Amino acid sequence: QVQLVESGGGLVQAGGSLRLSCAASGRTFSSYTKAWFRQAPGKEREFVAAISRSGGSTSYTDSAKGRFTISRDNAKNTMYLQMNSLKPEDTAVYYCAATPRGWGKLGRPYEYDYWGQGTQVTVSV
Repeated sequence: QVQLVESGGGLVQAGGSLRLSCAASGRTFSSYTKAWFRQAPGKEREFVAAISRSGGSTSYTDSAKGRFTISRDNAKNTMYLQMNSLKPEDTAVYYCAATPRGWGKLGRPYEYDYWGQGTQVTVSV
């Protein structure tokens, strides 16, 4: 079992930055491929970024490329999402997720087994 807890959300002006964290319990943190998803009101949960077990491989949705950076520190059992140049359309609840599946095209919510409770990110104009 893996328990995930997100933090770092908040209110920021457009163009600003936030860093989200996802702390995980369990001694096998490094065994899981991890990802960030987000869900805006009235919309489906969408993929933002993913990172391989070692952190050596990453993938991003097109809207996040060049602005967001996903990383992980396996020694601290923590994953991060650095978000720069934020836009109002980035407003959503951000969730971290984990799967024991190996690295691949893992961009759909059903491919992940464990989820955090979410943290709200609001970007004002």
